[in-house]
Amino acid sequence: MTDKINELLRRVEEFKPKAAAEIEEFRIRILGKKGELTALMEEFKTVAPELKRELGQQLNRLKNEATSRINALREELQNAASDASATSGDLTRPGTAEELGSRHPISLVKNRIVEVFERLGYTVADGPEIEDDWHVFSALNFPPEHPARDMQDTFFVEKDPDILLRTHTSSIQVRTMERQKPPIRVICPGRVFRNEAISYRAHCIFHQIEGLYIDEGVSFADMKQSLLYFAKEIFGEQTAIRMRPSYFPFTEPSAEVDVSCNLCGGKGCAVCKGTGWLEIMGCGMVDPNVLKANNIDPEKYSGFAFGMGIERIAMLLYGVKDLRLYFENDVRFLHQFDKAL
Repeated sequence: MTDKINELLRRVEEFKPKAAAEIEEFRIRILGKKGELTALMEEFKTVAPELKRELGQQLNRLKNEATSRINALREELQNAASDASATSGDLTRPGTAEELGSRHPISLVKNRIVEVFERLGYTVADGPEIEDDWHVFSALNFPPEHPARDMQDTFFVEKDPDILLRTHTSSIQVRTMERQKPPIRVICPGRVFRNEAISYRAHCIFHQIEGLYIDEGVSFADMKQSLLYFAKEIFGEQTAIRMRPSYFPFTEPSAEVDVSCNLCGGKGCAVCKGTGWLEIMGCGMVDPNVLKANNIDPEKYSGFAFGMGIERIAMLLYGVKDLRLYFENDVRFLHQFDKAL
């Protein structure tokens, strides 16, 4: 049996294949389930007990040598193929330039908005997308019967009425008030979710930026001047704003903010529906009940909050008329923003 082992070991050492298929065929013939090594293992069962130790060591050496040799031959062939491909072709041909991508319009607009408010002293805050009822609704003065709590607007997680996908980034404001005492001046960008049918005007996923400023003596006039500065920085120095009374559970008084149409200069066009104004955000003074719920003394502190949809601002800046384009990753659409890098 020793002669058979030595003969097989010699063939392994002298084996010189020319292709990967030959190596695989050799491996099966030697190491396969019906290969020559398996046959020797069967014969090993019949040898005398005093020879098993020596012959067992020889068989193990044969198996290890064969495995190492086959792996080494495979690596040699792969390296040779790589070297050949690296040097093939016409080396004098000009190279192909890598095609650069572009930032997504949502990212471009978000960064512009954040930059404007950072110049006003705001810092960026973040929070989880999967939230609880307290941070999304209760701490923001939403009564239990408020329509926004209904299933038609909110995605609940595993039918748990307390765990949900946030419907606005106001939840980040609540978390900020919980861990930080005034003065507070934060901007809260993020993705939000609402159970709405997808169309060119609406989507179940969209992006918001909300802001919160709380300190002693903060007034409605402070809010108006801050938002006017923002509008002029984003839409141009000639931009005017107007505020219309509105209602939000977490602010009182509340307002909707319009900017003068940057396409017609306020004269009226199809985009602004002849009004000369375009709605961009909601805002208001933080309701005292919200301050109390977050352990901030409403007798000492006041503040304002505002929020806007990033898609809405991007639509006005870039003339995009279909919300679905933001989510389809169509390179024809995205390449329109190459120069906005």
